[in-house]
Amino acid sequence: MDSPHGAAVVTEGFGLKGPRGWAFRSVDIEAPPGSLIAVEGPSGSGRTCLLLALTGRMRPTEGRAEVGGLPLPRRMAAVRAMTALGPVPGVSELDPALTVIEHLRERALLQRRFDGSLRALLRPRGERAREARQRVDEALAAAGLDPDSLPRRGNTSVRALERLGSLRLSVALALIGRPGLLAVDDADLKLSDGERAEGWRLLRSVAESGTTVLAVCSQAPEGAIAVRAGTETAGEVTV
Repeated sequence: MDSPHGAAVVTEGFGLKGPRGWAFRSVDIEAPPGSLIAVEGPSGSGRTCLLLALTGRMRPTEGRAEVGGLPLPRRMAAVRAMTALGPVPGVSELDPALTVIEHLRERALLQRRFDGSLRALLRPRGERAREARQRVDEALAAAGLDPDSLPRRGNTSVRALERLGSLRLSVALALIGRPGLLAVDDADLKLSDGERAEGWRLLRSVAESGTTVLAVCSQAPEGAIAVRAGTETAGEVTV
């Protein structure tokens, strides 16, 4: 697929304070485009808030941050437009009642209607449909998901997917928009050791294709840029 140019992520003293206190604080990151960034820490350590702040979906309180050269919080709308969410509980969850093909069709339709220029919308319908199919095929390939291999092929419902299959579908849906940054919450939740390794291979391959990946996890994999979430210490960055 045509690899989008990934978004560099840079933060310094980055923090977010809510009604109950600091969600995270003093996070420093310097990640070039196409990086795999792993935000690690226990549940409740502010990991998801950091993910949402870096994708322009929560307003930070202090510090400096740029995503793809866009400063936060001043350019939050622009950051939202060039980033995409994989699975984030309560924000971008899959609908268990829908099938795989229904999810893909819905996302492709939304992409065609709301994420294109006026010139693109005025192109012949057949041309736009072909481009939509191409985007879906490319996203499925990047996510390693073959609907024909599922028990009921594309008519398999989301509730029938295993955890790794759901992760692949969520990643594919996000990649249809060709984002500069893909954000995934709870990347290693409820996965066996083998499934966890396969999930990280998936996210690493997306990063290697050019899309920056930001993944929340309990423990960062080897080779990722690891950022420790929390409020007591600065974000620890290792390569």
